[in-house]
Amino acid sequence: MHSPLPVLGGRRPGWWKMLAVAMYMALLACLQAQELQGHVSIILLGATGDLAKKYLWQGLFQLYLDEVGKGYSFSFHGAALTSTKQGQEFIAKVLESLSCPEDVAPGRCAELRGQFQQLSQYRHLRTSEDYMALSKDIEAQLQHRGLREAGRIFYFSVPPFAYADIARNINSSCRPGPGAWLRVVLEKPFGHDHLSAQQLATELGSFFQEKEMYRVDHYLGKQAVAQILPFRDQNRKALDGLWNRHHVERVEIIMKETVDAEGRTSFYEEYGVIRDVLQNHLTEVLTLVAMELPHDVSSSEAVLRHKLQAFRALRGLQKGSAVLGQYQAYSEQVRREQRKPDGFHSLTPTFAGILVHMDNLRWEGIPFLLMSGKALDERVGYVRILFRNQAYCAQNEKRWVADQSQCLPRQIIFYIGHGELGSPAVLVSQNLFRPSLPSKSWKEVEGRPGLHLFGRPLSDYYAYSPVREQDAYSVLISHIFHGRKDSFITTENLLASWVFWTPLLDSLAHEVPRLYPGGTENGHLLDFEFSGTQLRFSQQQLEQLVPGPGSAPKPSDFQVLQAKYRESPLISAWPEELIAKLAEDIEATAVRAVQRFGEFHLALSGGSSPVPLFEQLATRHYGFPWAHTHLWLVDERCVPLRDPESNFQGLQAHLLQHVRVPHYNVHPMPVHLHQRLCAEEDRGAQMYASEISALVTNSSFDLVLLGMGMDGHTASLFPQSPAGLEGTQLVVLTRSPSKPHERMSLSLPLINRARKVAVLVMGRMKREITMLVSRVGHEPKKWPISGVLPSSGQLVWYMDYEAFLG
Repeated sequence: MHSPLPVLGGRRPGWWKMLAVAMYMALLACLQAQELQGHVSIILLGATGDLAKKYLWQGLFQLYLDEVGKGYSFSFHGAALTSTKQGQEFIAKVLESLSCPEDVAPGRCAELRGQFQQLSQYRHLRTSEDYMALSKDIEAQLQHRGLREAGRIFYFSVPPFAYADIARNINSSCRPGPGAWLRVVLEKPFGHDHLSAQQLATELGSFFQEKEMYRVDHYLGKQAVAQILPFRDQNRKALDGLWNRHHVERVEIIMKETVDAEGRTSFYEEYGVIRDVLQNHLTEVLTLVAMELPHDVSSSEAVLRHKLQAFRALRGLQKGSAVLGQYQAYSEQVRREQRKPDGFHSLTPTFAGILVHMDNLRWEGIPFLLMSGKALDERVGYVRILFRNQAYCAQNEKRWVADQSQCLPRQIIFYIGHGELGSPAVLVSQNLFRPSLPSKSWKEVEGRPGLHLFGRPLSDYYAYSPVREQDAYSVLISHIFHGRKDSFITTENLLASWVFWTPLLDSLAHEVPRLYPGGTENGHLLDFEFSGTQLRFSQQQLEQLVPGPGSAPKPSDFQVLQAKYRESPLISAWPEELIAKLAEDIEATAVRAVQRFGEFHLALSGGSSPVPLFEQLATRHYGFPWAHTHLWLVDERCVPLRDPESNFQGLQAHLLQHVRVPHYNVHPMPVHLHQRLCAEEDRGAQMYASEISALVTNSSFDLVLLGMGMDGHTASLFPQSPAGLEGTQLVVLTRSPSKPHERMSLSLPLINRARKVAVLVMGRMKREITMLVSRVGHEPKKWPISGVLPSSGQLVWYMDYEAFLG
């Protein structure tokens, strides 16, 4: 039987010729397309600085090595404020020192370096005229060589205070023409707190579109960090059942340095270790570990969206979530470098440990430990996911086999670099699973007898290292060129990070860090441990070697103070002790109520003041009779219950999701009925009053928790809104002077039926109203809080020292 091809060929003698012509034309079109991909101009601003010298010129050369011959042409412009002659000399010296990967032959490397030198030039850039001249030079070069412009990259290796002027000049005088892209690369710091980050983002956003901005966190270019998402993706089947709160014991994200801050104290005094390392590098790594894995990890948009969701799931930090340290020589270095007086002592931390939790189903209750510091015993960075061990092995430990025994530690480590291993690596305990990594870029680590990592010999792990080690900046510059946004920080993610970190930074501003000698002499001085949401040093220091400025009193300097306020008992202490005392009193009241009546009815106010109390109750009071507790709201904003402004949502986030209260014992206020908010005709207030009357004996709560506003309001009973201050109504609709204006509240007569009322007042901002209310009589229409006086119960005031003493 004849095959059809010769028959076809026999019938149509021109067939092969036509096919050859078609293939030739396709190949020609492909080659032309490569040639027509266009020209890219890369402008390095701050080209004579340290970062440029150490990393950026080498990164640009690596980009040229990777892309040469692939259809793009390049020009590289080093720009700075240095004079032209000095700048040219500097650039020439740097370019001479550029190196090639080991797999590039020396002769070929010299040839490529020569080409790169020919394509690189220095120019002085300061004024808008300078930028206009640069743009005209680029356009003239394109016209002369008959090239199409693909795009321009501006790399800002300059301090953030220079960003605005440079951005304005680029936007007005140096944008590429139609059809070409613009990419601007920004280096940290991206602000000092949420407000400054927002201001900087707004300013840059007036000149550039979001898609044009690439904020660099060089940690995202480190090979072990860049491998986290691909590793999770390639090992989905093995990890799907393990990567959650049921199997993970804890996650450690660590960056230790042996160097100190000498020579950089002016920067360090402004930023400190949390802003320098934890707010950016370690938080970015945390999101890669904790985020939900997109179906397509190659989609930048999907990755960034899931990272933002992870940021928003981070539980707010309290002062007790952190431990701080400072190496002993630091203050002396600051005095010397910044000419401070002899008595100056800095409060800037050079060491920090932070305990982070996520408020989502995957990670609820799992501790994420972030730690970084200078002048420590070793230089190393790693991410360690430690899994729970629920096995018991009957055989002697000597007979345990690494890839079989479930009693050995089970962990996955993304080893970022340095340390005893000395290079990036991915390590997986052999008793977990054999991981899959891309064989072209990762290889198995050769055995190193005697090397132990995280308590086990290297032979206990499946260990992989990069086939070719790459500098983080080389990786990121390549990603910028290819428009891979997932390796960079978007405005939205940046601001979400600062929203998370700023409250903690504010609360720690006057904390005195623990002093440590530095290096191996630190011993166990910086070891820390956690319990619930609290972090503390394992070794308690009896005294601080150097007191803070003004020797400000610390919580441990005072006992809880008991006195009288408005003829009722007053308990005053520092915030931590006050919250602990109030939580203790609420639990004692609950236990007594359940013993006597079989149930405990607790009405809670919203706002920010009770949040630490809710968290204390959730994490420290395991004897609390939650199963017999009914939770009611004192007041509610007229917003949907899922709205972040909702008091119920705050209660849910900080308490309810962490304790076992029967769902039928939780009583949110019915502010959202028939798709309307607090409409009189929906009778939501009357419904809540009826529910209270039906379930609470004599409508007398066992305990009502109130706060006090700076205008003297309490619950949502305001001086301007007389509703609820007297009369027979148990629950009323009121109006607040601040948004959202519409509120629902327990009335003053109902509050005064309670067996116990606790009023929590915290913060220096409350000092003035505290003084004022101490002097007024019973004037609820002017000062609603003055009308709180239980008819047959007890009123107790809980005030921190700042509210009580100023």
